[in-house]
Amino acid sequence: MADILPSIHSPRDLVDLPMADLERLAAEMRRALCEVAASRTAHFASNLGVVELCLALHRVFDFSRDRLIWDTGHQIYPHKLITGRFARFGTIRTRGGLMGYPNPEESPYDLFMTGHAGCSVSTALGLASGDDLRGEPDRHSVAVIGDGALPSGIVFEALNNAGFLKKRLLIILNDNKMSICPRVGALAEYLDVIRTNPWYRGLKSQAGEIIKGVPMVGESVERMLVNVKDSIKTTLHGGALFEALGVRYFGPVEGHSLPNLIRYLELVKDAEGPILLHVLTEKGHGFKPAEADPVFFHTPAPFECDDDDCIVSIKKSATRAYTDVAADAIGAALRRDPRVTVLTAAMCQGNKLEKVRTEFPTQFFDVGICESHAVAFAAGQAKAGCRPIVDIYSTFLQRSFDQVFQEVSLQNLPVVFMMDRAGLTGPDGPTHHGSYDLGYMRLFPNMTVLAPGDEHDLGAMLDWALAHDGPVAIRYPKAVVERQPGPRPPLEFGRAELLTEGHDGLIVACGTLLGEAVAAAAQLRREGLEIAVVNARFVKPLDTSLLLERVEAAPWTVTVEENALPTGFGSAVLEMVNDAQAAALEAGEPRPPGGPIVRLGLPDRFVEHGERGELLAALGLDAAGIAATCRRLAGRDPLPAHADHAAAHT
Repeated sequence: MADILPSIHSPRDLVDLPMADLERLAAEMRRALCEVAASRTAHFASNLGVVELCLALHRVFDFSRDRLIWDTGHQIYPHKLITGRFARFGTIRTRGGLMGYPNPEESPYDLFMTGHAGCSVSTALGLASGDDLRGEPDRHSVAVIGDGALPSGIVFEALNNAGFLKKRLLIILNDNKMSICPRVGALAEYLDVIRTNPWYRGLKSQAGEIIKGVPMVGESVERMLVNVKDSIKTTLHGGALFEALGVRYFGPVEGHSLPNLIRYLELVKDAEGPILLHVLTEKGHGFKPAEADPVFFHTPAPFECDDDDCIVSIKKSATRAYTDVAADAIGAALRRDPRVTVLTAAMCQGNKLEKVRTEFPTQFFDVGICESHAVAFAAGQAKAGCRPIVDIYSTFLQRSFDQVFQEVSLQNLPVVFMMDRAGLTGPDGPTHHGSYDLGYMRLFPNMTVLAPGDEHDLGAMLDWALAHDGPVAIRYPKAVVERQPGPRPPLEFGRAELLTEGHDGLIVACGTLLGEAVAAAAQLRREGLEIAVVNARFVKPLDTSLLLERVEAAPWTVTVEENALPTGFGSAVLEMVNDAQAAALEAGEPRPPGGPIVRLGLPDRFVEHGERGELLAALGLDAAGIAATCRRLAGRDPLPAHADHAAAHT
């Protein structure tokens, strides 16, 4: 039973706590994390690893005035617990509850909604610069960045700039030897050398005693920093990479010793110029199962454990997801053709590619949290004659927009983009919703864009894409797979699929909301309305022959997509109809017939977090919502006044 944590209403309450109580508080915070993770899927191991770091930071700094950026934001849970949100902590990652990432609307202690890794150093440096310009140079700026995010290109851009500007900036390198999966790359090996060197281990064990006798103010602090820095650099060249960029390296420091962390933070707090404090933590620390398997416990399924932290049961789902289908199709493609490769950006587990990595070690490439590099790297492979598959979440692929343009589309190279988590990702919320991929992918010449309607489509689309001589993007959601019954026509370039006939109206479904559209049509049929349903399959190019024929014959048309309405699939349909009308006008022909077109999709705002089904229902994108829109168009039933439908009319 927690007795200290409920009394912490703000970080100010930490200032006078005895060290023994701080350590008890850390244990209570871990118990609170366990209770949440036992009830729902949540980020877990990463949060366990930063409990002491969080407490030490808030003990030493005053972040009601100072600046703190957590990178990536999924390690924000301990911070939320001590910044006035403990009473609502049980609502985290539920609709209407706390977000699983920083959220400035929840607390002034959250400065940015950070869901993508790598930007903390840039934003913290910008804050330091802005405060200086605004006449408040005494405000401290702190960025906490993980070793998995460190290789991101933007981090080195920021370090380069920080070393030049020489603003007071503290970068905490939270080194737990992990991203979501074990970290990869030469920089990871560099950090391992620092972590495992016996000289550093000896320094780590003795530094606490040395620092106890050093005053925490004035020139002695500066002298201590310089002496320690020069000693380390001369002996081992540890941290030389950062030193070369003008960022003073300090560490490594034991990250689960509160007294040690507090001493070091006090030591570096008022030093001038940018400093990197290398803190060694353990992902999953304090919970034995998570320590043993931090990959599984990054975002585990709900579980039960006994008083000794032994897992009693894990509530695993027996359902099959689109990500499973994609991973199996990728594995089959690599098995068939040695030219096929697959690239992921530190998301091997999320993309369910572990088996592929094991079976095809030479065709599998995890490039780390470096999406721009992944796409340019894939372009190079394609130019060399390979058939690369870039398997990245939709929201993260946005980070490589320019490489999709310059290195792939402009060169017309056969790179296949598997855009996982397209659409609403549920409890992860607006930082992770794949809301924009149809818009940004269909912009590019040479790019073919597909959206599978069900499990059958997804496997067929990957096979087709790997045989196509040009770039292809395939989007699919974080959802349980569905499969439409009956025989299905083979996939053909630019061809849609008519699933049901009907003369009372038309639904054109883009992607895996096809099942909701079919269910809506079935309900309307029971009510006496015969609605045709088309599975678009291709977003670019559209099946203009089938779609124009059907739109012109229908009294009204509804397009359905799990994508932002601006520049999305419905917009593409409107463009198609407009082009047909313009062509008829130029040819002196009658304007083509056809009723109004209503677009259903994600609204022009950031959609909150919640279970995917809850969000679809709230947005009118489930079967009931689609049917309600159709009834209104058929003159049968108005939309409910409370509906939060994202609909646009033409």
